[in-house]
Amino acid sequence: MRVTEHIEKANETLISFEIIPPKRGGNIKELLSTLEDIVKYNPPYIDITSHAAEVIYEETSAGEFKMKIKRKRPGTLGICALIQNKYSIDAVPHVICQGFTKEETEDFLIELHYLGIDNLLAVRGDDSGYKKPAKFGRTVNPHAIDLVRQLDDMNKGKYIEDSLLEAEPTNFCIGIGGYPEKHFESPNMDIDIEHAKEKVKAGAEYIVTQMFFDNSRYYNYVEKCRAHGIDVPIIPGLKIVTSKNQVTSIPRNFYIDIPEEFAHEITNAKPEHVLELGVNWAAKQVEDLINNKVPAIHFYIMQNSTPINTLMKKLNL
Repeated sequence: MRVTEHIEKANETLISFEIIPPKRGGNIKELLSTLEDIVKYNPPYIDITSHAAEVIYEETSAGEFKMKIKRKRPGTLGICALIQNKYSIDAVPHVICQGFTKEETEDFLIELHYLGIDNLLAVRGDDSGYKKPAKFGRTVNPHAIDLVRQLDDMNKGKYIEDSLLEAEPTNFCIGIGGYPEKHFESPNMDIDIEHAKEKVKAGAEYIVTQMFFDNSRYYNYVEKCRAHGIDVPIIPGLKIVTSKNQVTSIPRNFYIDIPEEFAHEITNAKPEHVLELGVNWAAKQVEDLINNKVPAIHFYIMQNSTPINTLMKKLNL
């Protein structure tokens, strides 16, 4: 089913998860173990991140630096197929702008359509430093809204190539990202929300938020979105803190705040107690969100299921 259909038919708050493919050439056993752990919670869908090529610089024996292009995490398509065919759980691949042309994106989407994968999360993606050159008429999607428009065009049977003018329309349910603490590139929250509104007008059907650790940020964000005329489901995204260095690395990398009380607890705790504190904080967030009847809760777990297992046991979910 489409993500929006799962939400419409649910009688209670849904729980979903987001995982990340292993690095290129890595062992998939760890990811499979994670999947086995989380499918027992009967998630209606599981997100799988996508990753473009990245620029790295290697020093030569002569002391010079040479640029190399590497694709470090392929495998999104295969993992999606595995999730839907082996576990009968809807897969939600992330489709990104950075590092891909529109033509490459269309090829990826056609393959997803063939596999019966109808849910997507459209995001710009992090800047990998790699700008694929436009040549031979090939084009790119600079921003997430351009990607949403391409997806919506395919839902209407409009493809890039003229030879595909009579192609079968797709049926993608398009999700986008939302930022309760404002996207770091937006000058203010109102403009950021207006950008989200434009994506909804372009065809997006639901929003998944960036992680947050203060539920009031989420509630304020939803209120502002509704005031701006955004009426699609807004799904809160949560992350369980598992190490002391995340108190500084999460705000630095994701441009979000850690509440003072929580940051103080983690900073002054012994390393072996951090997971317990992180789970306790997340549990309070989840209980409050469920009491306020949010449509779903989305957990960023990547490849480590231990924290979510501990949390679900604590919550008896």
